[in-house]
Amino acid sequence: MPPTPSRLLAEGPRVVVRHFTYEDGAEFTARARQSKDLHHPWLFPPDSARAYDAYVARLIEDPAKAGFLVCEKDAGGTDGGGAGWGGAGGDGAGGGSIAGFVNINNIVEGGFRSGALGYGAFAHAAGRGLMREGLGLVVRYAFGPMRLHRLEINVQPGNAASIALARACGFHLEGFSPRMLYIDGAWRDHQRWAITAETVTSG
Repeated sequence: MPPTPSRLLAEGPRVVVRHFTYEDGAEFTARARQSKDLHHPWLFPPDSARAYDAYVARLIEDPAKAGFLVCEKDAGGTDGGGAGWGGAGGDGAGGGSIAGFVNINNIVEGGFRSGALGYGAFAHAAGRGLMREGLGLVVRYAFGPMRLHRLEINVQPGNAASIALARACGFHLEGFSPRMLYIDGAWRDHQRWAITAETVTSG
């Protein structure tokens, strides 16, 4: 199966946003393994080649999903762990080291035009503001070229970092859903945060 192009979709002062490719697997899975302590118990991104390929295939082939990598603009990487990693193709054209990812799931068109966001930072990028910039770029891309109207984030109440990121990017708390999603062996409560296109264009 051919990879998706590494064309940049959006660019900010410090990061660029592009789609996943199969060639990103080595770096993505290494970053996921390095970030297990940061992600647990909230997030379980693929950390093996087989799991990554299946994960990306769903993002590429399912029209109700869209996946985005948030990459630092420094094509060489800054943490010493990114040698040889320069985005898809290895030439830096897809951005530098992968700081994190944002996925839009459950995309519904027609009169609803909505999607549910999921995201994660990798350990080397945590706390540096890169995901705030990257998530903002994805939100604008979703409300621009993707022509969506509403985005929702469902987050466990104890995940303070994820809630802070949602709030920083303009999402508003809309409600609480008990036992909403089955994660890490149990049904977990979630807060519902949302934003609409009017909020972004007027703000």
